[in-house]
Amino acid sequence: MKAFLLHKDRDFDFGAELPPNHKDLIQDLEMGSVLESMALGDRFLFEVSTKVVLASLRDSDAILYRQRVLVDCIAEPEVVRDMYAIAVAALEDKRGIWAYSSQIPSSILSGAVNQLEAAVVRLKQLRKIADDHAERFHSAGLTTLFRTLQHELDDEYFRTISFHLKQLRFRDGQLISAQLDRDNSGIDFVLRSSDRGRRGWKERLGMVPRSSYTFNIAPRDEAGANALSDLTSRGVNLVANAAAQSADHIWSYFTMLRGELGFYVSCLNLWDRLVAKGEPVSYPEPRSWAERVISFTGLRDMSLVLRAEAPVIGNDVGADGKSLVIITGANSGGKSTFLRSVGLAQLMMQCGMFVTADTYRASVFEGVFTHFIREEDATMTSGRLDEELSRMSTIADEIRPNSLMLFNESFAATNEREGSEIGRQVVSALLDAEITVFFVTHQFDFADGFHRQRADSTLFLRAERRSEGQANYKLVVAEPLPTSFGEDIYYQLGGWLDSDSDRPAALSGATSASEQRVAHGLDAR
Repeated sequence: MKAFLLHKDRDFDFGAELPPNHKDLIQDLEMGSVLESMALGDRFLFEVSTKVVLASLRDSDAILYRQRVLVDCIAEPEVVRDMYAIAVAALEDKRGIWAYSSQIPSSILSGAVNQLEAAVVRLKQLRKIADDHAERFHSAGLTTLFRTLQHELDDEYFRTISFHLKQLRFRDGQLISAQLDRDNSGIDFVLRSSDRGRRGWKERLGMVPRSSYTFNIAPRDEAGANALSDLTSRGVNLVANAAAQSADHIWSYFTMLRGELGFYVSCLNLWDRLVAKGEPVSYPEPRSWAERVISFTGLRDMSLVLRAEAPVIGNDVGADGKSLVIITGANSGGKSTFLRSVGLAQLMMQCGMFVTADTYRASVFEGVFTHFIREEDATMTSGRLDEELSRMSTIADEIRPNSLMLFNESFAATNEREGSEIGRQVVSALLDAEITVFFVTHQFDFADGFHRQRADSTLFLRAERRSEGQANYKLVVAEPLPTSFGEDIYYQLGGWLDSDSDRPAALSGATSASEQRVAHGLDAR
């Protein structure tokens, strides 16, 4: 049997390696809070969630297949959690049963029978859930699962397996047939049904001739006992192997079922957390790469939503047909948060999950890559620019056409002219390779260059600011400005601190936490 909950025609490969850039994705997109909310402290669920979320699907039909299963799970969470609990309990049963590690066939057979008897109990529980709840599910994945459970685990199956397991206990001894080779050694050992070895009542009463004869081995005849054990092992060897393989097959099914259901249980945990916060949650609409689509309304950074106590402001963007999106504006205006929201939403969509947005529609990318600003190397073995260029070189070796590349303040560790030129060459090469780029930057020279040369294929967003200079964390479509808003600090340090001057009514405001401390005279440096 197969679960087929994450793919319609194959099992999910939980043994596959994570993408080479998985550490960058987790760090840059702050995925830790999302994965922790999915796992709720369960290490197994954390590992499953990490592997599934980072193993992006690249086919819109495959995404929708998984998404529809998730819709069913959210509609009937208790049923899904019960099935997951059965799979977990089955594997706990296995750990509590003596394993057949011995090479002796009789020991292998005994251990396999014990495990099969325990597994049958859990299979019956799964079958009952299928009988009771199958009609309440509509997705192809779950309806196929329930149909398989009802068809393959029917009453006849349980009667048959119970009969054979009872036989393999050998309550009436073991009946083995064999033939003699030319040297009188035994060959062709076959285990027979014990029913054939039972003597009739007339034979037991001596009313008819005996059909078989017996002999007893003396209690101290060690050689005879060893010979008999060898004969028995040769007789049950094939059956022992078959029983062990059957047990392994059932346990592999429970293992896969636990893993695939575990992903959906993790999604249920995250769904409950987001709904409790009152944030919008929706199912994204995957499109083919050929359509070059990426548009959304009310998109929020899921990691920030999970950490913040206050409501998070969403953004609306229509970047359909655009290969480059450049985000500019003052510090602390929500640019980096916006960039993370895009990366997280894309990963959530391409693993079949929901997103924190009113609507989200995007093409399916071959991969998602990030290049965010890092702290300077504490060991001083290299400068920040060297480190950025090294990471970019690694990305260049891994990235493929039709991917999504997210830059956050990249190549800003040098002067603006040099940093802009590096960024311009890197981004131009990526665009030529059919890679979609989102770039957060303060470098006007870089942004203005693309505004003059690629305005038709580029969307320019800018962090909005109120008239008082405070950020409202909304991005609007606007061309880049040749200012870092340092004038705000000038007015606050000069005009506001001058007792004879009134504070300007339309202050632009401090653009970062450090600037706010300076403006209020709280930073002694």
